[in-house]
Amino acid sequence: MVVEVEGFYGVYLLYCTNPKYKARIYIGFTVNPERRIQQHNGGKQKGGAWKTSGRGPWEMVLIVHGFPNDIAALRFEWAWQHPHVSRRLSHVPRKTKKQSSFDFHLFVLYHMLRVAPWNRLPLTLRWLRQEYHKELPPLLQPPLHMPLAFGQVRARPISKAVGDKGRSAAEKGQGEGEAEECNVLREVIPQRCRVCYQKVQGEDDSLHCFHPGCSLTAHILCLAKLFLQQEPEHLIPVEGICPSCGHSVLWGDLIRFKKGCYGDLEELSNSQSHWADELQNGS
Repeated sequence: MVVEVEGFYGVYLLYCTNPKYKARIYIGFTVNPERRIQQHNGGKQKGGAWKTSGRGPWEMVLIVHGFPNDIAALRFEWAWQHPHVSRRLSHVPRKTKKQSSFDFHLFVLYHMLRVAPWNRLPLTLRWLRQEYHKELPPLLQPPLHMPLAFGQVRARPISKAVGDKGRSAAEKGQGEGEAEECNVLREVIPQRCRVCYQKVQGEDDSLHCFHPGCSLTAHILCLAKLFLQQEPEHLIPVEGICPSCGHSVLWGDLIRFKKGCYGDLEELSNSQSHWADELQNGS
């Protein structure tokens, strides 16, 4: 079974099966895993990287996906490639002579998933080739909100259809009339934030719960502050309880239906913008 993911940004690990270059690895970024592995095995003339050209065949054995945008994924790629240059990975021991490059970079990856800012992102660790899978050390298990998955993944283009923006799979599963009515009500009735009860000025400033029947509308900042009450030292929440329907929801899932906003928040975690200051000061 192939899982399709909309708005795909992933960082992958290649393994070389050519006897002459056997066990070499390559780390890269892609928005389309199926196309990218074909390019690598096709050589530079097909769009592959010069480091992999002429050294194949290569197998894409592992990919981390769920990044909010290409910038976040590219930063992750660079740190994974250069763990001893990244200040966030200064605690990771250097590769030993007994370690293969594959084992070492897998070890680095496990550390990366447990440190900021990556441990706050709604990432998925996916083994595309299960025969390469190795059990995670108990002390290096990813955060609970990061699933471990197996099987192939396919990038699906982001839908541009009117009315799709902000609609969850659950909402799309309802009758078309019900979903349309929900959209009309949001446009006609002045929306108020479920947290501060002030008017919501526009869709760019709000989030909606994706659970069927939930009418939550809330300012992004208000909901973030509510979710962060138990973790005041952070700027980006991981999960929280919907103040309207009471379901536990992942912040990343809420943002996935809010195209373009998560990238801004991810950037705020690394900068001293006025928006991040508001979160810290509780204003």
